[in-house]
Amino acid sequence: MPFTIDLAKKCIVITGGNRGIGYAFSRAVAQAGANIAVIYRSSKDAEEVTEKLAKEFGVKAKAYKCDVSDPDLVNRTFQQIDSEMGPITGLIANAGVSVPKPAFDLSYEDFRTVYDVNVFGVFNTARAAAKLWSEKQFKGGSIVITSSMSSQIINQSGLNESLAQVFYNSSKAAVSNLTKGLAAEWTKYDIRVNALSPGYVKTDQTSRMDKKIRDFQASAIPLGRFAEPHEMAGQAILLLSEHSSYMTGGEYFIDGGQLIW
Repeated sequence: MPFTIDLAKKCIVITGGNRGIGYAFSRAVAQAGANIAVIYRSSKDAEEVTEKLAKEFGVKAKAYKCDVSDPDLVNRTFQQIDSEMGPITGLIANAGVSVPKPAFDLSYEDFRTVYDVNVFGVFNTARAAAKLWSEKQFKGGSIVITSSMSSQIINQSGLNESLAQVFYNSSKAAVSNLTKGLAAEWTKYDIRVNALSPGYVKTDQTSRMDKKIRDFQASAIPLGRFAEPHEMAGQAILLLSEHSSYMTGGEYFIDGGQLIW
């Protein structure tokens, strides 16, 4: 039989699923047959984007406005999703932000901006899903956390020149370790938690970078280019499926070979 991944009859929550890598995740999950709930914070077109995915792939899809840094709101939103579209069977915790500034210029507000979303927001959404599953005695839930190869390196803008985003890099290192901690705690509930760590990807965010920086970064990648967003999706789909039933606590780098060196 051919190898296939079928997510029909599943409901996957995707934070930040209306743009960039998150949108690629949403498309791939819907294409695999799952219903999707897209969580967004402020995007004006999130509902429209999600409705188009529902029509294109013939699945249920709905956008939910929620600030992932607010734990009470996150819990209520997950309860709503579970009631309206559930039962929830998987989560891609993908929301993330960056404040690129020299360290001398960073403030506590900048720290909160990054860590409230990249670490606390990831924790809030993962815990909300896990609580639902443990309370309902649902077995086999899968959480995929978007970290970054930046959890392992300091990104450069040029040879031996830092890109100056220490809060972003350190937040991704934190969330990679958070993945292992949650995986360790939640095995007794038959919940799997893994991290997917992209390298440099063509998104609206990276397209705003200086071309010289993008060219320099691409030149250091063994595959010689930035990834397309859809190239992140295969690993996420695998981790949400039964094919990864023995995989938890791992961090999977999709970086074009960047970390070879």
